[in-house]
Amino acid sequence: MSTTQESITTPEHATAQGKGGTVAYYIDDRLASASFTKRLLDKVFPDHWSFMLGEIALYSFIILLLSGTYLTLWYNPSMTEVVYNGSYVPLKGVKMSEAFSSTLAISFDVRGGLLLRQIHHWAALFFVAAVSVHLLRVFFTGAFRKPREINWVIGTFLLVLALLEGFSGYSLPDDLLSGTGLRIAQGIIQAIPLVGTYVAMFLFGGEFPGTDIMGRLYSIHILLIPGLLLGLITVHLIMVFYQKHTQFPGPGRTESNVVGFRLFPIYMAKAGGFFFVVFGITVLIAAFVTINPIWLYGPYTPSQVTAGSQPDWYIGFLDGAVRLMPNLETSLLGYTISWNIIVPALVVPGIMFTALGLYPWIEAWATGDKREHHLLDRPRNAPTRTGLGVMALTFYMILQLAGGNDVIAAAFNLSINAMTWTFRFLLFALPPIAFVITKRICLGLQRRDNDKLLHGYETGRVLRLPSGEFLEIHEPIGDAEKAMILGKADVTPMALPAAVDANGVRNPKAAKSMLRAKLSRWYYSDVIPTPTAQEMQEAANHAEHELHAAQSHIKEIASH
Repeated sequence: MSTTQESITTPEHATAQGKGGTVAYYIDDRLASASFTKRLLDKVFPDHWSFMLGEIALYSFIILLLSGTYLTLWYNPSMTEVVYNGSYVPLKGVKMSEAFSSTLAISFDVRGGLLLRQIHHWAALFFVAAVSVHLLRVFFTGAFRKPREINWVIGTFLLVLALLEGFSGYSLPDDLLSGTGLRIAQGIIQAIPLVGTYVAMFLFGGEFPGTDIMGRLYSIHILLIPGLLLGLITVHLIMVFYQKHTQFPGPGRTESNVVGFRLFPIYMAKAGGFFFVVFGITVLIAAFVTINPIWLYGPYTPSQVTAGSQPDWYIGFLDGAVRLMPNLETSLLGYTISWNIIVPALVVPGIMFTALGLYPWIEAWATGDKREHHLLDRPRNAPTRTGLGVMALTFYMILQLAGGNDVIAAAFNLSINAMTWTFRFLLFALPPIAFVITKRICLGLQRRDNDKLLHGYETGRVLRLPSGEFLEIHEPIGDAEKAMILGKADVTPMALPAAVDANGVRNPKAAKSMLRAKLSRWYYSDVIPTPTAQEMQEAANHAEHELHAAQSHIKEIASH
């Protein structure tokens, strides 16, 4: 029987390494973490500015946790009615909830409380914005493709949870504006057929507003959703480490390698510095730009509604959808179904987020692409996908603008009814137009890239040859840009299936395969193929000949 021996580090040897070495050996002897730590620190990450979007989301979440922990020390999530007797004179003697009173105390009586409140609120807006833009980056570059479909679904859940977390925190101060939004949410819940009323009564602890809603929202806001967010972010980062990072095409970059900087020390130093940049900018904005001044709104009372009330921007599209939906109700078996609430507030966002989460599988099924992808697409090289994304963004932005139709109408002295009908028309007319325009722009950019490969850059210098011919001088593009353009993968649509086989037997899957083939042809329609090596060589020879003729002409002129 053979045995293996391992060298054991003595305490004397560890002492010789210094205190840091002693601690390192102590941990490694018990956890055997040295090899894992080395692999972790040696991990390579590509360097591109768009990858910072995910880092902004992560750092904003950290700022949210730190500032939120401070605020929980002073906030009292109680609906018990008290008489305010704090520092803010205009509200002295006003009856309000403990929640609103404690929020005022944080703002005016706790040292640094107002700054921390505004840091928390601004960080929440940055977090949702960063997650949204990060998802767009992943979508437009095709980073969601195999093997990263699960991570895309996790990102979609993170966005949904971020919206819910923001709304629950937005409602906690119990001011007039947040109470108005909470009343709208209660109406949306009640619109759910059969169970809506029961769910609303359970959530609010009775008739609106009840006495339990603040405590329940508080538990959801500081415990349930943050725990889910922290868990999903951790899984998301683990999968990024495990599956290796995506990268844009470039010199030396392939589907089987990663070109970039090691995690330690370069990337960690850059990431640490960037965290303090994000933190510093958040603090500066919070210090100089007021957000959610609840003392101007006053405590919430069900009999009052703030004029021109607007939610935080990430909920604006739901508000706009509700405003654009015409009044439509159905009575069925003694139940009233309010389509004017169900469709815009439940069906539309349900379809949007479901389609967003399932898109990797939808695209893979429609195109027949089952390959692994570690190199990213330039948006111009996937014109159909880019067009679909811009179409969805156009749809979203119209809903977002419609959420402020009353403010726009008042600011520009317009009819709110005319504004509503205008947005209804644009909601269905603009997205298809945006798709067509975006696709044509992408195809035009592809042709421009091909022209760069074949002819190089236009220098703007024009020479006249002795023969009278005018010649424009071109310069070849750099290796980095050439590798970027050549990184485009040429694709071919799926072949149309045969209705019958060689024996005349009907193919039972012909209809399904025909649909996939047509979708594939639509997806890859008008594809601009990359020039072949022979075409590029011929173009290079032609350019070299023209350059030689121009140089000869210049020398001839110089000799005279």
